[in-house]
Parts: sequence; structure tokens; C-alpha cells
Amino acid sequence: MNYVQRIRALREDNDMTQMKIAQLLQVGQKTYSDYELGKTRIPIDSLIVLARLYNVSMDYICGVSDTRKPFPQKLK
Repeated sequence: MNYVQRIRALREDNDMTQMKIAQLLQVGQKTYSDYELGKTRIPIDSLIVLARLYNVSMDYICGVSDTRKPFPQKLK
């Protein structure tokens, strides 16, 4: 699964709309839709926001791994 499929699956699994995610990423709904359709590459900082939101590792959200690990917490 690539990141395009993964971000859509995660959004749907969390019962969130494209509009809600677009607001969180501070982009328009059309832009976010283009991310999910693979028409526009999603910026890395937006992938980080999504990984934090869904509490999954960057490896998982990017499709590098199918193992769903939590987003790493900052060391104090």
C-alpha cells in the first residue's frame, strides 16, 4: 500500500472527512483531495501532522511498513 492509499484508509478508519483533514493541514479540501488521488504530492510536514493525528509511524503512513507502530514521543 502506498501513502496515497494509506492516508485515505486512515482518514476513513477514523471517520473523518476530507474537509476536516484539510482544515487541520491548513489547505483547501480540493488540495487534500488531490493528495488522496495522487495528483499532488503531499508535503512531508503534512505527513508528519497526519502521522501524529492517527498515532502511526512515518514508515506506516508512507507505506514503507505494514506494521502499525505508534508515532514516536519526544524524549523529555
